[in-house]
Amino acid sequence: MNNGTTGTDNAHDPNLDIQALIRAEHGNPFAFLGPHEQHGSIIIRTWQPGALDVELLDENGQSVGRMDEHTPGLFTRTIEQRRPYRLRIHWSGGVQETEDPYAFGPQLGDLDIYLFGEGNHRHLGRCFGAQPWQADGIPGVRFVVWAPNARRVSVVGHFNSWDGRRHPMRLHPSGGIWELFIPRLGPGEVYKYEILGREGLLPLKADPVAQATEKPPATGSVVAAGVNFQWDDQQWMAQRNDAQSRTKPLSIYEVHAGSWRHRNDIDGEPLSWAELSEQLIPYVQDMGFTHIELLPVMEHPFGGSWGYQPLSQFAPTARYGTPEDFAGFINACHQAGIGVILDWVPAHFPGDAHGLGRFDGTALYEYAHPFEGWHPDWDTHIYNLGRTEVHGFMLASALHWLREYHIDGLRVDAVASMLYRDYSRKSGEWIPNRHGGRENLEAIDFLRHLNDVVATEVPGALMIAEESTAWPGVSQPTREGGLGFAGKWNMGWMHDTLSYIGEDPLNRRYHHQQITFGLLYAFTEHFILPVSHDEVVHGKGSLLGKMPGDRWQQFANLRLYLSFMWSHPGKKLLFMGCEFGQWREWSHDRQLDWYLLNYDEHRGTHDLLRDLNRLYREHPALHQRDDSADGFQWLIGDDSSNSVYAWLRRGDDGAMVLVVHNFTPVVRSDYRVGVPRSGQWRVLLNSDAHMFSGSGAGSHGELVAEEQDSHGQPSSLRLDLPPLATLILEPAGSD
Repeated sequence: MNNGTTGTDNAHDPNLDIQALIRAEHGNPFAFLGPHEQHGSIIIRTWQPGALDVELLDENGQSVGRMDEHTPGLFTRTIEQRRPYRLRIHWSGGVQETEDPYAFGPQLGDLDIYLFGEGNHRHLGRCFGAQPWQADGIPGVRFVVWAPNARRVSVVGHFNSWDGRRHPMRLHPSGGIWELFIPRLGPGEVYKYEILGREGLLPLKADPVAQATEKPPATGSVVAAGVNFQWDDQQWMAQRNDAQSRTKPLSIYEVHAGSWRHRNDIDGEPLSWAELSEQLIPYVQDMGFTHIELLPVMEHPFGGSWGYQPLSQFAPTARYGTPEDFAGFINACHQAGIGVILDWVPAHFPGDAHGLGRFDGTALYEYAHPFEGWHPDWDTHIYNLGRTEVHGFMLASALHWLREYHIDGLRVDAVASMLYRDYSRKSGEWIPNRHGGRENLEAIDFLRHLNDVVATEVPGALMIAEESTAWPGVSQPTREGGLGFAGKWNMGWMHDTLSYIGEDPLNRRYHHQQITFGLLYAFTEHFILPVSHDEVVHGKGSLLGKMPGDRWQQFANLRLYLSFMWSHPGKKLLFMGCEFGQWREWSHDRQLDWYLLNYDEHRGTHDLLRDLNRLYREHPALHQRDDSADGFQWLIGDDSSNSVYAWLRRGDDGAMVLVVHNFTPVVRSDYRVGVPRSGQWRVLLNSDAHMFSGSGAGSHGELVAEEQDSHGQPSSLRLDLPPLATLILEPAGSD
C-alpha cells in the first residue's frame, strides 16, 4: 500500500496538522495521515477520535503492538520499513479491524479527471459516487465527489458514526474532485458528504452521483453495486431501432408508478416494481399500447412533485424497490414487447438542504444570480448548463438511464423553460445572453449536444421534447439547425382540441377552426399528441369531466375525442385513467378508480380505446406517414354548420382509411362523403356502437361507394353519421 506521498515530516510543524484535524479543517489529510518517512523509518499516523485504543497489525493480522496516543484521537507508531498493515481499533461499542484508508494511493485516474473537466465523461455513473472497488487486492468502496470550492470534504455514515473528522478526503486540485477509498465497506452502506465551505460547515449533502438512495423521507445515499442485473431482453434491443422508427406506431400509456394501483384499497401501499411487472405489463399489453412512459423515477424528496423535482439524477427512487428491481421491471416490459420511456428533468432541481443547491458553499450546479438560477414558477434552482462540468453531469445522467437500464427513450421535461432566459419572468427580472437576446444559448448547445451523443451512442433511443412554444426545428436534425429531438409534444393541438371539445355542441360551429388549425402545422415537426397528467390536475378536472352535456353526451364526447385523437396525424400519449373515463381528478396519493370498470359506460370507453390501439397498430395508413403531408388528405374541413370533419389517412402501397367525425348529438342520415374508390367499403369502427355503450346509431358493416363525384373525389359514400361519434372505414379487400 502506498498513499502516494513521498515527502518527510520535516517540511512543516506537525502541530499545525494536528490542530487542523482537531478542528476538522484539514484539507490534505494524506500529507499527514498514513505511512510517512521520518529519519529513515516509517511513522504511521491514524486519526480515530473517540477510540479507546488502536493496535497495529501486520498483513497477516498479527499484532505488531499498540499505537501511541500523544494527542487524544491521534495514534502513531514507527516501523523500520514500509509494509502492508492493518488497524485494530477498540471502540466503546466493540472492536473494528480494517486497513488504513490513508495508506492507499490515488485511485482516480488522470483520464477520468480530464474527461470530467471537459464535460465529456460519458460513464460518470461508473466512476463518480460510491463505487465498490478493490485497491491493492483489498475490497472496499471508492468515493468520488466534485466540490472545487470546499475547504474539506469527508465521507460520513453509520460506519463512522456520522463523524466528519474520521474520513476526510483527498483533493485532486486540477479538477476540484475529492476522492477516498474506504476499505471493507460494501453495497448497502448509507452515506453522505460533510463539506466545509469557505464560510463554514454545510448541511450534510447527498451524493450527486449516487446510484441508490434511502427511501424518503430519509435522504441518505446508498452504496450500490451498479446495475447488477442479468438482462434477458436481447431480442427487443436488437429490433428496437426499427420498432421505434417514425413509420411505426407509437402509442404511449403515461403512468405514475405510485398511484396506478395500490396493494389493498384506495389508501393502500403503492405496488412494487415486481408487482407492477405482474399487473401493469399485462394490462398495457391487453390495451394495445406500444410503450409505457413513467413520470420521473429519479429519486426526489417530495412525492407531491410527482418526480419533477429530482435530486438524484442517477438513482431510481427507493419507493418501489431496489435498482435491480427497477431493472427487472424494464426487462419484463421488453420481454412483453413494450418499450419504456422515462420523464427526465434537466431544467431545474429543488432547494432541499441535502441536495445540489450551493453544494460546496457556492453556486456550483446552478447559476449564481437569481435572475438566471432561480425558477419563479417552481421555486427551484436552474442548472447552469454553461458550466462544462454541469453540462457533462447531465449528459452522463441521460446516458446512464439509456445504457445501464436499457431505457428506450427520454421525454425531456420543461424544454421551453430551458430555451428562454425570460421564461415566466417579468421585464427587468432576467439577464440577456451575450448577444443581448432572450435565448439561453448554453441550454441550446446542451440539448443539441445531448441529442447528437444519444443518437451516436444509443441508436434507436427516442428523445422527446416537452416544448410548448413555436421554437423552430425542435425535432429537426442539428446539422440542419434544429435541436435534434426525435419527437415533440404538440401542446398547441392539445390546448385547441380540448377547448373545442369542452364547448357545448351548439356552439362548436363557431370554433370550427380549433380542429382544422392543427393540420396547418401538423407536419412541421415530428409530433406526439399528448393528453398528459398536466391536463387532469390542479382544478382542471378529469378528461371525462371536461366533456359537456348530460351523462350520455359526456361519454359519447369522450369516445369521440379519443377516436379523433387516434385517427389524427401524430403519435399518441394518454395518461392513465383517461382510458376508462375516471370522473375525479388524478391524485398522486390515491390509486385510480378501478371500480368504475364495473359500469357499462366506463367499460365501453375502455374497450373502445383497446380497439383504437388495435386499429392504429394494424392499419399502416394510421401511423406510417404520421409526419408527412402525403399521409393526410382533407375531404371535408369546411362543414362548420354541421360540425362534421372527414379526411383520408394514407400509408405506403396504397393503404388508406376514411375517417369521419360528427361533433354534434344529431344523427346525420344519408350524409355524402367523397372517396377515391368505388365499390365496397367496410366500417372498421363506430364509436357509438352498442359494444362501446353507445346508442348503436350510424353506419355499420359494409357499404357501397357510388360512382358519383363529391369533395373532389370520383366516388362517394352515403353514410349515416352517428351522434357525437367517429366512423373509420376502409375499402373492402384492403387486407
